[in-house]
Amino acid sequence: MSDLSALIKAYDIRGTVPDQLNGDIARAVGTAFVRVLGIAADNGGPGCVVVGHDMRPSGPDLVASFADGVNAAGVDVIDIGLCSTDGLYFAAGSLDMPGAMFTASHNPAQYNGIKLCRAGAAPVGQDSGLAEIRALLEQTLLAHPAEAVELPGSMRTQDMLVAYSTFLRTLVPLAGRRLRVVVDAGNGMGGHTVPAVLGNAAGLPALPLDIVAMYFELDGSFPHHEANPIEPANLVDLQARVIAESADIGLAFDGDADRCFVVDETGRVVNPSTLTALIAVRELAKVPGATIIHNLITSHSVAEVVRENGGVPLRTRVGHSFIKAEMARTGAVFGGEHSGHFYFRDFWNADSGMLAAMHALAALSETPKGTVLSSLLGEYERYAASGEINTVVSDPLASIAAVREHFAAHGYRLDDLDGLTVEADDWWFNVRPSNTEPLLRLNVEGTTQAAMHQARDEVVAVIGGLS
Repeated sequence: MSDLSALIKAYDIRGTVPDQLNGDIARAVGTAFVRVLGIAADNGGPGCVVVGHDMRPSGPDLVASFADGVNAAGVDVIDIGLCSTDGLYFAAGSLDMPGAMFTASHNPAQYNGIKLCRAGAAPVGQDSGLAEIRALLEQTLLAHPAEAVELPGSMRTQDMLVAYSTFLRTLVPLAGRRLRVVVDAGNGMGGHTVPAVLGNAAGLPALPLDIVAMYFELDGSFPHHEANPIEPANLVDLQARVIAESADIGLAFDGDADRCFVVDETGRVVNPSTLTALIAVRELAKVPGATIIHNLITSHSVAEVVRENGGVPLRTRVGHSFIKAEMARTGAVFGGEHSGHFYFRDFWNADSGMLAAMHALAALSETPKGTVLSSLLGEYERYAASGEINTVVSDPLASIAAVREHFAAHGYRLDDLDGLTVEADDWWFNVRPSNTEPLLRLNVEGTTQAAMHQARDEVVAVIGGLS
């Protein structure tokens, strides 16, 4: 039996190539995917899987191996080639087929991975099929590879980029005043999708945008900086270029372009909670009274803004599988996370960095000439936030227990939706364990910088006493 614990995570499959993820494992995952989800036509399934990959050099070979495993189980494969993760979700949604995206997102160059989804882009995570896939691999397929059925499947290619670009433009029209936009693709898939969606590479009409391109060359070695915009160091180049170009806005995408971060005209990074609030207002204008999802780490301003605009805020755990499940259950029109993931009902409840970017562009372009992004966003920025603070600890659960004991003794409000959240009148914080590393992740917010700093320092001191 093979141990896949280091490869199969809470939400996807991800590891180094070829020691953790290789062709044999990709082939076995393909067969297990078909079996666990009942994809074969003779089992009542669609009989087809759509597959795409990012710019990492190992992608095409892993896709070919995965397709072999799918075909061996009697199911066809549609290969859409190079795409962003939300491009794969578009294909799975519009074609109503299960999908597999080969990407390691923002991870370093030696990594690759597989994000799996059901037909209609519904997520496959530990609680929705990934655990069963792992068990099947460990118990059977890696030791005894599956033989092809009597009628194996076939593989064909299909370009979805034009359809993807056209669909996004119908969801968020861009027809206001002209904007100068700096885009840092980080040598990731934004370099493939931005020219098609925001430019005219897909043969679509020109938009009122002047795009200043940074690092659009597809290069899985990430020669300029990691394609992980949640890390401040990876936004420095974009911030400087926005100022140098006197641009209206800057956009940064991660490696597979499913996350987006925004920089305003002063070079300041916009808190993803602020962007969540902005998009929520826009979606509520289309669907009054709708539910808006936000995870428990987003700013309290998000729920306030949603209520002020007649919506219903719903707080969830961190993680795309939880948010997508709640969106499906409640019919929510939109969901946002602190990590730069934004989810849309009109996009099969899936996350799209490009749609979030288009909302920011549309909101700014609809304002009178001379309006700057920082002033547009001012009403949504109400509190002081610490950002995520990660601490290596020997026993994350013991550290959380110590934090609980310390703050419970002072009579603060506590809840356990995801890790531990502690709330006072002028601050709150959440501390939770990482899914993959011996880390505690801490987020603190206060009504003032002083209140935030006081709470932050107190909880960091408690954690530090055990780390």
